[in-house]
Amino acid sequence: MFTAKAIAVCASVLTGVSAALAQSPQFGQPIEPADIAAWDISIGPDGAGLPPGRGTAIEGEAIYVAKCQACHGDKGIVPGVALAGALVGGMGTLAPDKTPIKTVGSYWPYATTLFDYVRRAMPFQESKSLTADEVYAVTAYVLDLNGIVGSNDVIDAQSLPKVRMPNRDGFIPFPRNPK
Repeated sequence: MFTAKAIAVCASVLTGVSAALAQSPQFGQPIEPADIAAWDISIGPDGAGLPPGRGTAIEGEAIYVAKCQACHGDKGIVPGVALAGALVGGMGTLAPDKTPIKTVGSYWPYATTLFDYVRRAMPFQESKSLTADEVYAVTAYVLDLNGIVGSNDVIDAQSLPKVRMPNRDGFIPFPRNPK
């Protein structure tokens, strides 16, 4: 239990700290809208905010081999011990009597969130280094490997939100309105 003296000491210290902070110089600098825009790149299920650009699986294969294959394996199938998870396979494993294998094709509900993840987090050691065209192409390649789009299908801001993922109905929407 606090004594009156301990409470008085705490109050005195807090008053001194508050006064010191009020007189100290400000740290950092105001953030500019352009600084925020560089990080405001989230793409949701509806595709709002997708950048201009385009790509096909055929174009994406070379990018995948150069920048993704080392971690995700040949054609997205990880043999043995891997640095990252498989991107392909697992179809039909999200059933009560099976061990689920969560890949882009078997688990992800929206193709737009694949684009978002690749854009912001890949390649692992060089995140945010791919151009919009490269992200569209790699996204198309991974979707093609899973049999979701064709190798010549053009993936862009108009076509990507229309891609129907196999597990789209496997998720229960979470109402964001807390009312």
